[in-house]
Amino acid sequence: MWRKVAYGGRQPGYDDNYTDESFLEEMVMNANVVKRDLLKVMIDSVSISQYLCIVALVVSTWTLTLNLDIDEATLLKLDVGLLLVGFSVLLLTTCPFSLKLLTKYVLNISFFISGLYVLAPIYHTLTRSISSDSIWALAVSLLLVHLFLHDYSGSTIRPPGALNNPKLTSNISLNASIVASVLVASRLPSRLHVFAIMLFSLQVFLFAPLITFCVKKYHFRLHLLFSFALMIVTLSVTYQLHRMFFILLLSLLVFISVVCPYWLIRIQEYKFEINGPWDEAKLCFDITE
Repeated sequence: MWRKVAYGGRQPGYDDNYTDESFLEEMVMNANVVKRDLLKVMIDSVSISQYLCIVALVVSTWTLTLNLDIDEATLLKLDVGLLLVGFSVLLLTTCPFSLKLLTKYVLNISFFISGLYVLAPIYHTLTRSISSDSIWALAVSLLLVHLFLHDYSGSTIRPPGALNNPKLTSNISLNASIVASVLVASRLPSRLHVFAIMLFSLQVFLFAPLITFCVKKYHFRLHLLFSFALMIVTLSVTYQLHRMFFILLLSLLVFISVVCPYWLIRIQEYKFEINGPWDEAKLCFDITE
């Protein structure tokens, strides 16, 4: 009589791949398929729309600065304001608060700003021999790479106490945004302009994901409120800047927040997964333990 064995060789009278009628009795269909709710998926997509608005605000600021609608003094005031707001949010959402942590933040930010100010003259003349068309094409391409590879579930700059290291793709995304910032800054008329716009760009690309991640972890409703307010502000700024840019951004937000979640829910109906005795064994514990 044939019986199922895990090992022990071939059974006399039966082929090695023989199965009887009971083989398919243990088959289970769609055991691990997660049923998703449309509203929950739409809420989860808010993080993507939020960061898209952040990048759109950066591009709008670049455009206004290149057109000399924003001078160096206004940019520096904006940098100081963003630094204070981000610093305060980070301290309020990071528990427990300590003087050691505050001192560490102040020292790191001081070194960061000092190094950026020293390098500003180099950035100012870095792409002098390259045509402007090449600069704009490369900057747009790098921003697209940045958006495509960005880690929307977390932050490349890890909060205090984080155990996991950032992914390779998120580091590539961050480097692409920094290079795009350098390319844009090199087309500004003065070194102080370069320093101000680089400080603004790096504050946003480096620390905005960290701030939004800490806010989301601290209070989810506050995260949603901030995201919707950011969308309204971004749409109003882009509407005044350029109507085509406004239509493109609005279309992307609707596509990401409404169309994609609905699309995901619909295609779940066609998901078909079967499990049975032919599956490989899976560990039920962490092998590192």
